[in-house]
Amino acid sequence: MTELLQEARIGHPRAALDAASVRDAYRRWAGVYDEVFGAVSGAGRRRAVAAVNALPGMRVLEVGVGTGLALPHYDPRKRVTGIDLSRDMLRHAQTRIRDQRLRNVTGLAEMDAEHMAFADGSFDIAVAMFTATVVPDARQLYREMRRVVRPGGELLFVNHFAAERGLRWWAERTLAPLSRVLGWHPDFALGDLLENVSAATVIDPCPPFGLFTLVRVPNVA
Repeated sequence: MTELLQEARIGHPRAALDAASVRDAYRRWAGVYDEVFGAVSGAGRRRAVAAVNALPGMRVLEVGVGTGLALPHYDPRKRVTGIDLSRDMLRHAQTRIRDQRLRNVTGLAEMDAEHMAFADGSFDIAVAMFTATVVPDARQLYREMRRVVRPGGELLFVNHFAAERGLRWWAERTLAPLSRVLGWHPDFALGDLLENVSAATVIDPCPPFGLFTLVRVPNVA
């Protein structure tokens, strides 16, 4: 297995400041992230990875791989590359890969998801789990994922998107203090990520309470 750990430097002062804040937050949380967030996010992660495993194409990019919670669930035939802005989180992911002998994980990189160092069309599938709300510009994240995925590939997102009423509205507000600590925005809407929701976009609520949603978008021109 080839392990890649590199840092992508960007020339945008405002984004760099935001990136530094994200790094600081996840440096503090890296050691307990799995215990605090793993159970809450587990169903959404498993749903996303199951969707990835069912898709054609072997080259998978996981954006915001974190401590690698999802990595053991990928089909061993998939070749998975993970990126994250937090070096501290990636260290935990590397330990998980080593301890569980995840030979299909071909690389980890410390990289800004809004300015990736990959060539156009490098992957068949890109998946971002609970990442869209911790980047400065979610639409730029979406554009970068489109760029690095080949035409005809797939983009997948798991995230919480703001509800207007009902049980999910109550759950979001109950979890709002934890959400803010982890860098989420309880008022984040699907339109903050996607400029247009086409008929081909698949939107699938995930447990618990439909608090998280799996969104699948074909990468068409």
